[in-house]
Amino acid sequence: MPGRDRTARPTEPPRTAHPARVYDWWLGGRDNYVADEELGRGVLDLDPSARRGALANRAFMRRATRYAARRGVRQFLDIGTGIPAAPNLHEVAQGEAADARIVYTDNDPVILRYAQALLHGTPEGVVDCVHGDVRDPDGVLGRTAKSLDLSRPVALSLFGLLHYLDDAGDDVYALVARYMAALAPGSTLALSQVTADTAPGVMAQVSLRFRAGGMPFHPRSREQVTRFFDGLDLVEPGVLAAPDWHPGLDEDPAPPPRGPLVSTSDDPDTGPVPVLAGLAVKP
Repeated sequence: MPGRDRTARPTEPPRTAHPARVYDWWLGGRDNYVADEELGRGVLDLDPSARRGALANRAFMRRATRYAARRGVRQFLDIGTGIPAAPNLHEVAQGEAADARIVYTDNDPVILRYAQALLHGTPEGVVDCVHGDVRDPDGVLGRTAKSLDLSRPVALSLFGLLHYLDDAGDDVYALVARYMAALAPGSTLALSQVTADTAPGVMAQVSLRFRAGGMPFHPRSREQVTRFFDGLDLVEPGVLAAPDWHPGLDEDPAPPPRGPLVSTSDDPDTGPVPVLAGLAVKP
């Protein structure tokens, strides 16, 4: 991957954390700031599995993308793109089909500038980056339609995004349903979501830590995550821990650790990862 485009960085460091930059810090990236590190470190001290959860989420992205591509889907819409971290979704999709068309969407203009500078695909395919908020389906789909044909199947990706949305204020289930209603039969929905099922007490503290940092955070149960797929054909084995979803599809080597040890807690790198994942097909 080319070096980071430092022209995309704001002139003054942000004073509040951002989910994508916290995630970048957990992965050992460089595109984060003091506020992001403080929140990321605070969460890790409460839940040492957070970094493994971030890695598991990236691995699920690769497997879900590969699954959709091998079903014949050639169009991909990734909402909540975040900071690029190779291998990116378009690299996986175009590795399966060089003519795949990918649209990345994020509501942070700085993150989009990173993406526009770094995310380049094959000559046969398309990689586009558009500004949009998941809470605005009409706006996102309208901009997406400039690069994707919504009358043909699209793989919609919501990786590590929905736990930052509030069930009450954002009507998350209705949002997801609106996106899928606009997509053609044969489209897929892949999502991953933090859960409190494995460690309710720990995740309650993590949620408070995120909210204290100015960031909403809503872990959901397996039953609640499964509800996002209502009306769709859920691919077996259904919703389960992200590392257990079709592990044989992950043909990419595990990324090497980057950066210094980032947790002051002892993480034996074992035990459950509190991230649920699933994929379904629109009939």
